[in-house]
Amino acid sequence: MGGRQTSAARPAIVCVNDRMQSDYQYLLTAPEGDWFDPSFRPELAPPEMLALGVFGGKYMTDCREEFPAIWFAHARLAAGRRDASLNCFGVDAGAPLSEWRRKGWIHPDDPRGWFQWYCRYYRGRRVPGEDERQIARWQAFRRHLAQLRKHCEPGDLSCRRRQRQALLQWAYDSRKI
Repeated sequence: MGGRQTSAARPAIVCVNDRMQSDYQYLLTAPEGDWFDPSFRPELAPPEMLALGVFGGKYMTDCREEFPAIWFAHARLAAGRRDASLNCFGVDAGAPLSEWRRKGWIHPDDPRGWFQWYCRYYRGRRVPGEDERQIARWQAFRRHLAQLRKHCEPGDLSCRRRQRQALLQWAYDSRKI
């Protein structure tokens, strides 16, 4: 199917073959960007995050076939290694994937972590149990918003840039603070 959703009424099958997954398949059962859990209200969609600059521009370079081409029209992607200057706030933020694995945060269906889960959820994949776990992790990350409000003047995007970048990578738009 090449990652394209044909209809919300008829589930579409997405086949994944990239560096981290071979012959993985999932169903799109919800319309793209819709039918979210009521407790999950991300402020940014995956294409917006990619356009702003996340994960040093390296996160999605080998799995573009899985997602709509429009997602990458304005994406800030690295040609080679990770490049923190491509990030919205120009800094590296977050732990390496090895740390995520060590802490048990990686689900086998989404070996790249939370953002991969979110991209697939946004597209319309639903995984009972895993969706609730990832939404709870997203909700827990909200605590960083309170720290920005406490320590930064409104509109000062240079304040706590690593924390702002990390929030962006969890679909929170700290540019509003």
